Amino acid sequence: MVKNSIDVSKLLAGDRRSVARAISFVENENAGAEQFLSEIYQHTGNAYRIGITGPPGAGKSTLTNKLARYYRSQNLKVGIIAVDPTSPFTGGALLGDRVRMSEVEMDQGVFIRSMASRGSLGGLSKKTREAADILDAAGFHIILFETVGVGQSELDIAGAADTTVVVLVPESGDGIQAMKAGLMEIADFFVMNKSDRPGADQAVMSIKMILGFRPHDEHSWMADVVKSTASEGLGIEKIASEISRHRNFLASSGEFEKRRSKQMKSRIEEIVSDKFTITFWNSDRKQQLDQLLSKIISRNRTPYDVAEELLKK
Repeated sequence: MVKNSIDVSKLLAGDRRSVARAISFVENENAGAEQFLSEIYQHTGNAYRIGITGPPGAGKSTLTNKLARYYRSQNLKVGIIAVDPTSPFTGGALLGDRVRMSEVEMDQGVFIRSMASRGSLGGLSKKTREAADILDAAGFHIILFETVGVGQSELDIAGAADTTVVVLVPESGDGIQAMKAGLMEIADFFVMNKSDRPGADQAVMSIKMILGFRPHDEHSWMADVVKSTASEGLGIEKIASEISRHRNFLASSGEFEKRRSKQMKSRIEEIVSDKFTITFWNSDRKQQLDQLLSKIISRNRTPYDVAEELLKK
């Protein structure tokens, strides 16, 4: 047990209050948070992590809600981490996903946590991975990440999820626009949601045509497009089946370990970078930068030579 913090034994037993407290403890970067995360780390690695991303209005929350219900019907415990955008002015988040996920919020086998993105451009809160580790250690079998949905900045979902699902709607535009948004590269498969609307079939064919141009061979994973109308519960089993197919592919091809190794390497690099940043910007360097700003603005100094000077300090 970490002093003045969380009872690890209760957390490992799946106590919901301990899970909630642990996520808040880590998210707020309280003293002892790293020690706590280190203590539970050996109990992680069992949950399968699924990222749900795509443009705003695609129905990600509804789809996440229905997927959670499906996995609960399989007697699996489900953790949902819904990342909402943070206001650049107040620092507050919309945090509306609890309202949209009312069908599962009272289920004791489902834990929903809304987290603010806090300026993270990739659509994920910086503490999302840690929150997932806590749910993992607490015995949740499936962890669903639902991201902000801000287009080109969604790429870091791939750094946290085992399977990434990109949700689109016919109105999202054609496959070319999706590719420009950077979503083509990160999707393990696509969901064409609200497929009862006009233009759905054409949009599916457009995306499939572009996917066909991806470099591939008989050993490659081929992303598909699954049609759904999540609000009606249609296509959910097919989506779950496609997630299972991708999971089996990762396991049989050896890609699962490669993917997790790559994610862990990136995560450690980020931790080191954050620590260096905190250490680097001590009060002396901050004061020195403030003193030099006027010279930079008046063009007597450049940002580059000031940066070099700070690095040599």
